Amino acid sequence: MRYKVALHRSEEGISISVPALPGCWSEGDTEEEALANIQDAIREYLAALDDRLGGAEIREVEVPV
Repeated sequence: MRYKVALHRSEEGISISVPALPGCWSEGDTEEEALANIQDAIREYLAALDDRLGGAEIREVEVPV
Protein backbone atom coordinates (compact mmCIF):
# COMPACT_ATOMS: atom_id res chain seq x y z
CA MET A 1 0.00 0.00 0.00
CA ARG A 2 1.25 3.49 -0.79
CA TYR A 3 0.80 6.60 1.34
CA LYS A 4 1.57 10.20 0.52
CA VAL A 5 3.96 11.72 3.05
CA ALA A 6 4.87 15.33 3.77
CA LEU A 7 8.52 16.15 4.47
CA HIS A 8 9.26 19.00 6.85
CA ARG A 9 12.89 20.12 6.73
CA SER A 10 14.53 22.05 9.54
CA GLU A 11 18.01 22.65 10.94
CA GLU A 12 17.52 19.65 13.25
CA GLY A 13 16.74 17.22 10.43
CA ILE A 14 13.65 16.01 8.60
CA SER A 15 10.30 15.13 10.07
CA ILE A 16 7.64 13.34 8.05
CA SER A 17 3.89 13.20 8.50
CA VAL A 18 1.29 11.01 6.80
CA PRO A 19 -1.77 13.17 6.04
CA ALA A 20 -4.02 10.10 5.62
CA LEU A 21 -3.04 8.80 9.08
CA PRO A 22 -3.61 11.60 11.62
CA GLY A 23 -0.88 11.71 14.25
CA CYS A 24 1.49 9.45 12.29
CA TRP A 25 4.87 11.24 12.34
CA SER A 26 8.51 10.27 12.33
CA GLU A 27 11.87 11.93 11.80
CA GLY A 28 15.48 11.38 10.84
CA ASP A 29 18.76 13.17 10.35
CA THR A 30 18.65 12.48 6.59
CA GLU A 31 15.85 12.01 4.10
CA GLU A 32 16.70 8.32 3.73
CA GLU A 33 16.61 7.77 7.50
CA ALA A 34 13.35 9.70 7.86
CA LEU A 35 11.70 7.70 5.06
CA ALA A 36 12.81 4.40 6.61
CA ASN A 37 11.52 5.54 10.00
CA ILE A 38 8.12 6.59 8.63
CA GLN A 39 7.68 3.13 7.11
CA ASP A 40 8.08 1.64 10.58
CA ALA A 41 5.73 4.26 12.04
CA ILE A 42 3.07 3.46 9.43
CA ARG A 43 3.29 -0.27 10.19
CA GLU A 44 2.97 0.39 13.93
CA TYR A 45 0.09 2.84 13.38
CA LEU A 46 -1.85 0.30 11.30
CA ALA A 47 -1.20 -2.49 13.82
CA ALA A 48 -2.51 -0.29 16.64
CA LEU A 49 -5.56 0.58 14.53
CA ASP A 50 -6.27 -3.13 13.95
CA ASP A 51 -6.09 -3.73 17.71
CA ARG A 52 -8.50 -0.87 18.39
CA LEU A 53 -11.03 -2.07 15.82
CA GLY A 54 -11.21 -5.47 17.50
CA GLY A 55 -13.97 -7.59 16.03
CA ALA A 56 -15.47 -4.93 13.75
CA GLU A 57 -16.35 -5.96 10.23
CA ILE A 58 -13.92 -4.19 7.91
CA ARG A 59 -14.57 -3.41 4.25
CA GLU A 60 -12.73 -1.47 1.58
CA VAL A 61 -14.27 1.06 -0.76
CA GLU A 62 -12.78 2.52 -3.91
CA VAL A 63 -12.94 6.25 -4.42
CA PRO A 64 -12.41 7.37 -8.02
CA VAL A 65 -10.08 10.35 -8.29
